[in-house]
Amino acid sequence: MKKLFSILALAAIVFAGTLSANAATAPTSSQALVNAATFTIIQDEVAPAADADKGFHQELKERFIEGGPGFMGVIVLCLILGLAIAIERIIYLNLSTTNTKKLAQQVEDALNSGGIDAAKEVCRNTKGPVASIYYQGLDRAHEGIDIAEKAVVAYGGVQMGQLEKNVSWVSLFIALAPMLGFMGTVIGMIVAFDKIQAAGDMNPSLVAGGIKVALLTTVFGLIVAIILQVFYNYIIAKIDSIVNSMEDASITLIDMLFDYKQKNKI
Repeated sequence: MKKLFSILALAAIVFAGTLSANAATAPTSSQALVNAATFTIIQDEVAPAADADKGFHQELKERFIEGGPGFMGVIVLCLILGLAIAIERIIYLNLSTTNTKKLAQQVEDALNSGGIDAAKEVCRNTKGPVASIYYQGLDRAHEGIDIAEKAVVAYGGVQMGQLEKNVSWVSLFIALAPMLGFMGTVIGMIVAFDKIQAAGDMNPSLVAGGIKVALLTTVFGLIVAIILQVFYNYIIAKIDSIVNSMEDASITLIDMLFDYKQKNKI
């Protein structure tokens, strides 16, 4: 009986010690789990913040470097040259734009008050292709209305050529930039498959890396083409507007010369 009580007492002591040990270690394990979860949440919040801090320019720079300096450099060169020509044309066209109705009224007033020489002086002091056409027509007015009209039409073609100067280069860069991007994509795909063939294994990282680099050239080429296309369409619209003004001005000038000759019996 004493041995039974002794065994039961020993078992109770061991059980009590086990409960105490578990109670002591339980908060530590819970705290460790809480700390681990907190660290994970903080890390997940910091990672997007770090990506957001990169900025658009940093991201663009990294993508440009990943695309390779070869084709990327040529595509950027197309963008720089295309923008330079487009900006030069826009400045030229804006300087060539004149108030056609105001100029026609000034020429008519000078023609009625001071004759052809006074009208020529008004055109000489006015910039733009419309004033130049007026001057050429007035300069040939003494040879007859038909000769003056032919001079206006011929010089109008010359002025149109000046307005359209170098515009074809912008259209060339618009077509060239995406084609270079597509070429870079094809070459990048070939390089990716060469790596697969050399490795002898279909490793997804090899394929993904090569395809990403290849597609970056296409993206940049399309972006350059879109930017230049916007400028090109604006230039074409501006040229059409000036040409229409030149045609209207030519008709108005012939009518003014005819009325002038009728009044002065020339």
